[in-house]
Amino acid sequence: MTAIIVSPLSRIAEMAVRHGSREMISLLAKGQDFHRPAVISATRHLLLGVNDINFAGTADLIAPQEVHVEAIVRFAREWDRNAPLLIHCWMGISRSPAAAVIAALAIDPDQDDAELAARLRKASRYVTPNARLIEIGDTLLGRGGRLKAAISAIGRGADADGNIPFVLPLTPAEQAAAG
Repeated sequence: MTAIIVSPLSRIAEMAVRHGSREMISLLAKGQDFHRPAVISATRHLLLGVNDINFAGTADLIAPQEVHVEAIVRFAREWDRNAPLLIHCWMGISRSPAAAVIAALAIDPDQDDAELAARLRKASRYVTPNARLIEIGDTLLGRGGRLKAAISAIGRGADADGNIPFVLPLTPAEQAAAG
């Protein structure tokens, strides 16, 4: 099954090895140190220095911008899909789930936004995708507000400690095959 693996930073090596990932998107605060798992190709690792905030103008924090979402879209479209794509942030609850949804739509723009949001919620009851990333993604991918509305409709996720990776199947058929 081709899928997107969403993980907290603390479990990226484990998830990369377990799922055979060779490509990764990291969404972390600028300058945050971490080690890229050896199984992830350096040439297929996208590192975005962005904080988990929903508004611009905060000193020393970088809000998600169009350039970040454009990079996610471009990277996802270049993903060969021979192995799952690993996407992570600090806790795996806000930035990385938003990036996963954006990547899924970049790859398959014909899918239904509400169904994708429901698939995300089924994959993890803890996610609360970053609203700013979702809003920018909605605009850049030409969703006409459907993505923003669909993510809003699934509501805030349950409280979590940020140590719960999950698999987001790319399509409803892959979700059905996964059980």
